[in-house]
Amino acid sequence: MLRHSRPDPVRRGLFIAGGCAVLVALAPRSAAAQTASGMRIGIIGAGRIGGTIGGLWAKAGHPVMLSSRHPEELKDLVASLGPLAKAGTVAEAIAFGDALFIAVPYGALPQIGKDYGASMKGKIILDACNAVAGRDGSAVADEVEQEGIGVVSQKYLGGARLVRAFNTMSYTIFAREANRPPPRLAIPIAGDDPEAVKVAAALVTDAGFDPVVVGKLADARKFQRGGPGYGQSVSAAELRQKLSLAP
Repeated sequence: MLRHSRPDPVRRGLFIAGGCAVLVALAPRSAAAQTASGMRIGIIGAGRIGGTIGGLWAKAGHPVMLSSRHPEELKDLVASLGPLAKAGTVAEAIAFGDALFIAVPYGALPQIGKDYGASMKGKIILDACNAVAGRDGSAVADEVEQEGIGVVSQKYLGGARLVRAFNTMSYTIFAREANRPPPRLAIPIAGDDPEAVKVAAALVTDAGFDPVVVGKLADARKFQRGGPGYGQSVSAAELRQKLSLAP
């Protein structure tokens, strides 16, 4: 589990990988390195998925802000998640977050992109939204089916560093299986930005799961609704086998 203590500025450039340590004096930390000291996460959509995953991150030492058009209605939820959780508007959550997590009905993405695209530009966003024809409309569901959900999400949230994650199972499974004894539950992720994928993988790990990098955003169709990776409550090794990924 990642800890919530922040390194002093002189040690910010200390990165450890593969057993080797490299010191970059006073260099600003990458987004991936920030996860080692508690990354602030803004959550757009404080429903069951947003509340569940946000709570897991708060317990792991990450400050989170859950957002709503009526943040005062989130008082009880925030209180239940502990001292690292707070509530705010969508704009406040975007400003707060070093990374963002979006879990809203898919039909809301175009408007969110229009309203907040400028403030989300350059931000790492973990996208857990699913397109459901009966809820979101047949037009957007057909668009996702034809182009792939990762590509469509990136179009609506243009400028963001998007990673698909946490879209394949219900909140009850996430709540029940988080931090289970090994092998942990596998969470497929996909993104075009390598640094964003690293951050997403670290946050998946902190939430209590094993990340499985499936590929680029175009490959996210492998675990969208109806895909072979959707709804798979399996280990990382089993998921890689199901998706014909390298071990």
